Amino acid sequence: ADASSGDPVLRLAARPAPLFIPRPSPAYVSATTTTTTTTRDRSSPDRRRSPSGHSSSKPPPDGRMSWQTYVDEHLMCEIEGHHLTSAAIIGHDGTVWAQSAAFPSFKPEEMANIMKDFDEPGFLAPTGLFLGPTKYMVIQGEPGAVIRGKKGSGGVTVKKTGQALVIGIYDEPMTPGQCNMVVERLGDYLVEQGL
Repeated sequence: ADASSGDPVLRLAARPAPLFIPRPSPAYVSATTTTTTTTRDRSSPDRRRSPSGHSSSKPPPDGRMSWQTYVDEHLMCEIEGHHLTSAAIIGHDGTVWAQSAAFPSFKPEEMANIMKDFDEPGFLAPTGLFLGPTKYMVIQGEPGAVIRGKKGSGGVTVKKTGQALVIGIYDEPMTPGQCNMVVERLGDYLVEQGL
């Protein structure tokens, strides 16, 4: 049977991977290595910048998709009529590359603790994973690659790539497996691209 017919999850899995993932420009990399954590002001779309320094509300001049497009079209995509409640792509240093409108504000130490759990699997287990005002109980993940958290009927999946964290937050009726698939698929693609 053709994967494009029938099950919407199989149709998503059968979709070709994105053709291009923008690489951070040298100016972006040098600017973010000296900066701690910055989050954009949700009321000002002009402050939302792609790694190339262009506003994510429009593509860079060469026509390539921005990081924001990957959040909007690949992380916030619809699966069986449901989608993540929020998502983001965040640099290892805690700098927001792109995020959905509902992604929670977070503290620098929250991203530092997530990064530490990747380096020392189990670090977050006793305290939980905090992301903004929400505390998630850490559940089975993939040491050094994926952290999964649960709170009530929802949860979070964090996939680590070479340069970024791909984060998806879900609530029912979306399932944990659907969230994992969406987040990890984009994260795996970034890893394949050396990002």
